Amino acid sequence: MRKGSLYRIYPEEGQKQVLEQHFGGVRFLYNKLLHIKSILYSQCGCSISRSELDKHILVLKDIYPWLKNVNSQSLQQANKNLDTAYQRFFKGLGDYPAEKLKKKQHFSFQVPQHYKINLTTSEVFLPIIGWIKINIHRPFFEPEFFETHIKTTTINNEIIVEKDLNSEFLRTATVSRTSAGRYHISILTEDLNNYPVTQQYSESTLVGVDVGIKTFAAISTGEKIENPKFLKKSIKKLKMLQKRVSRKVRGSQNRKKAVKKLAKQHQLVSNQRNNFQHKVSLSLIRENQAVAIETLNIKGMIKNHKLAQAVADSAWYSFVTKLEYKAQWFGKTILKIGMFEPSSKNCHVCGYHNSELTLKDREWFCPSCNTNHYRDINAAINIKQFAINNLITSGTEGRACGVILKRESHEAGCPSFQ
Repeated sequence: MRKGSLYRIYPEEGQKQVLEQHFGGVRFLYNKLLHIKSILYSQCGCSISRSELDKHILVLKDIYPWLKNVNSQSLQQANKNLDTAYQRFFKGLGDYPAEKLKKKQHFSFQVPQHYKINLTTSEVFLPIIGWIKINIHRPFFEPEFFETHIKTTTINNEIIVEKDLNSEFLRTATVSRTSAGRYHISILTEDLNNYPVTQQYSESTLVGVDVGIKTFAAISTGEKIENPKFLKKSIKKLKMLQKRVSRKVRGSQNRKKAVKKLAKQHQLVSNQRNNFQHKVSLSLIRENQAVAIETLNIKGMIKNHKLAQAVADSAWYSFVTKLEYKAQWFGKTILKIGMFEPSSKNCHVCGYHNSELTLKDREWFCPSCNTNHYRDINAAINIKQFAINNLITSGTEGRACGVILKRESHEAGCPSFQ
């Protein structure tokens, strides 16, 4: 099972300059190779392989000598990433590869080999850059796995873990910088454990979750998780800092200081949102065997200028992503229903369809069964029911006396439903 762990690093001033050179070199090479592939295909109708582009890197080093100061394997990894982007595009999994722009905060590079970690002094060694202070706030592996599988070397009573000695368990390291000027390293690790077998679930262990703006998540059990709205709480301070930036002279030191303060505030909002979503997603996955969610057209919602800021602040896409990979970690199941299912407008008791329900209506009364509904809870219950019905109609056995019989789901990753 592969996992990536993010750690903060504290380079010295001289090391920061080398890191910036690596960020720029990798970005520059990626754009150059993308330009070469695009021109060859558009002008000549031919493609060039990844191995041929690797040879072309040597030519680019002669043309641009400063590329020789960048780790060669990081440059080759940029070519590999470009090849992966093209493969995803041809498989229909992504858009056509685009240039990496400095203004869009593309500051990262990968180190596939030859890095080391000093566990005694809390430092990480990167080729060309040297030893950098690192904050190891969580272990790379479980203690038992570390003792039995990880090879270490001892130099001057300091325990060092080398990537080259543990290439089976230590994968690529990615160094990055945020807009606030904070440096991080993400180390991809792999242990001998496989992902757990997907657990069976029943109607009682399946919950429906409806995400929203006012209520971040409503659960079919009746629980409501309020939206903290971190961006809205910080919007006044962000506006003030943005005004200070706009009043400074371009290129001046005062403007750079103002930009850094603004970036730090944006970073704070992002960290608060991520921390909140991690806690909510982990709680949902641990407490339930399966979670049903609704597919949302987030791009379409953002086009509504009245809701765009609130939708972006909620960050539903990142929340669903966290749910999905954590479900894989714990052997749980994520079920998705279509975006056009009338989850909010249908009464979950009798099925009455309220076509007059508007977005501002938080509660509504069903004239058919005389039930008063809280909008989001009703939607969560309907999402759960739609997910169950989708399992039933996807080639499964029938439902008798309100008890869901054992059946095999044809959805990828779904176990038998009891």
